[in-house]
Amino acid sequence: MRKLSVTIIAKNEADNLERCLTSVRFADEIVVLDSGSTDGTVEIARRFTERVVETDWPGHVKQKQRAVDAATHDWILSLDADEEVTPELADSIRAALADPNPPDAYELTRKVYYLGRWIEHCGWYPEWRVRLFDRRKAHWGGYDPHDQVICDGRVARLRGDLHHYSYRNMTHHLSRINEYTTIMADEYAKKGRRASLADMIFRPGFNFFKKYILQRGFLDGAPGFVICVLASYYVFLKYAKLWERQRSAS
Repeated sequence: MRKLSVTIIAKNEADNLERCLTSVRFADEIVVLDSGSTDGTVEIARRFTERVVETDWPGHVKQKQRAVDAATHDWILSLDADEEVTPELADSIRAALADPNPPDAYELTRKVYYLGRWIEHCGWYPEWRVRLFDRRKAHWGGYDPHDQVICDGRVARLRGDLHHYSYRNMTHHLSRINEYTTIMADEYAKKGRRASLADMIFRPGFNFFKKYILQRGFLDGAPGFVICVLASYYVFLKYAKLWERQRSAS
């Protein structure tokens, strides 16, 4: 069986980290990169592993790749601190590591817990992402805050969900929207993209229609409605901030 390193990035994740670390006790190594926590995150991490690195924050993509580079083993399970490996997924990971002819990476599907229920629509589930991979064939890429693993080889899928406790409440959700739309607007501006009034008028409405109707967000009840409204607000704010940057630069 191939040895496994679990890599986790964290900052002020004391509410989530113990659950995450407990779910990956089966790993041969756990590496936690912390970027300035003040809430006891580092102390929790050190109860589970000696491989705790305190560092700065260069952005999502670079930080996740730093964690991979700090690992000892070639097979990596990369997690966020607010995620949890379910028992079924843990069994699938162990079976994958024992496979004599494995692919180069595996996609896992995340299921989000939000406002008291598991979300199964809205485009949130199933959400397949490469998280288990041979670092000799894959690396972290994409752009902040929407990072992704780029794999040069064959990718398969594993059974079992990766649970995601992404938002404590709507206030936390809104703070993330504000943070991430700022990052997105900056990234778009760097790439030379522009925003118009039409973007701010039509893109949010289409996004709501897609998530609530086409992706059946209405089946998730009131939480599904909240998700779809806030997703539309995310789209509006992203383009509004990009438009604001254009005006400042002119």
